[in-house]
Amino acid sequence: MPKVKNWQIEREMNYPYPDKRPKKQIAYIFDTNKCIACQTCTMACKTTWTAGKGQEYVFWNNVESKPWGYYPLGWDVRILNLLGAQKWDGKVYAGKTIFEAGSKPEEILGYMPDEMDYASPNLGEDECKDIIIDVEDHYIKGPVHNNWGFYLARICNHCTYPACVAACPRKAIYKREEDGIVLIDQKRCRGYRECVRACPYKKPFYNNTTRVSEKCIACYPKIENGEMPQCVVTCIGKIRLQGFKSQPDRIRKNNPMDYLIHVRNIALPLYPQFGTEPNVYYIPPIHVDPRFLKQMFGHQADKAIELYRNAAKDKELLGALLLFGCTQGIIDTYRVEGDYAIGFDEKGKEIVNVPLIEPVFVRPAKIEATGAYLYNNT
Repeated sequence: MPKVKNWQIEREMNYPYPDKRPKKQIAYIFDTNKCIACQTCTMACKTTWTAGKGQEYVFWNNVESKPWGYYPLGWDVRILNLLGAQKWDGKVYAGKTIFEAGSKPEEILGYMPDEMDYASPNLGEDECKDIIIDVEDHYIKGPVHNNWGFYLARICNHCTYPACVAACPRKAIYKREEDGIVLIDQKRCRGYRECVRACPYKKPFYNNTTRVSEKCIACYPKIENGEMPQCVVTCIGKIRLQGFKSQPDRIRKNNPMDYLIHVRNIALPLYPQFGTEPNVYYIPPIHVDPRFLKQMFGHQADKAIELYRNAAKDKELLGALLLFGCTQGIIDTYRVEGDYAIGFDEKGKEIVNVPLIEPVFVRPAKIEATGAYLYNNT
């Protein structure tokens, strides 16, 4: 099996195909500290792409309540159990990836979810203590920890080393060279569901009506027009930013994606130990048990939280964080001028200008010209 360099685990690893990164890589950053689980992103995606027959259970985008929520049921717990102990030696992941832990005839470690695993998209919603479900074969057990929880928004990670691509016997899944978006050629697909079994994030779905698999397409018609995807622009909490990440050895500091991911390391991959090099990155929640966050986001979780707590003192970092949800256009570069963060598109055109400090306007309690009082100010 060929060797590829995975920068997220700081070492080479096995992968069925030779290393070939796209010209630019689509990437997302989700700020978990701002997500309120309103599911606006979920419904925007659902009504745009998966409202047809056979797609009733299909959620390309979903928001889970961690630590108890999963869709499908127990997706991360099950693959983590299969993978065994995941050890980090400083920055280097010393354990096995899913491509190294597999055994014949299945070269990639994975499992096929049961039909009932998809029965409850909102399982565990807002339940982080005093859980009443404690039945054998369920993944909700409790209470076992202090009262904390957070919301985890999930989409396809459009991985650099996709397990779905590696597993497909028909070679029906491919990664676009121009932007790194992972797509399924449904004319080639025969519905073997090897992609469903292999993907550790369980983001390919099988359609029982069409008899082929399908997955998030990153709203590529919008991407090709310079616009961010539906799940990003509809997010009312402004937790999302989509752009293009440079290759690890060609970082551009003025690219907000590169800056937050590579320069400051405040946005971290989800379960980097799986080895797929996912391209959806998360700013970890600041109030959660650090041990849980290290398991989920890797060894830099503590550093990312410290940076986030002190972002108000760092204009350049604050400027990048304030670009989230402020424009529908894809931001290619940005800079901070005075007390404003300014974003530019690929052609260098200014598309967003955001104040670092929200202006405050204090209205007088009494309008002298009319003698009227503003009761909400008194």
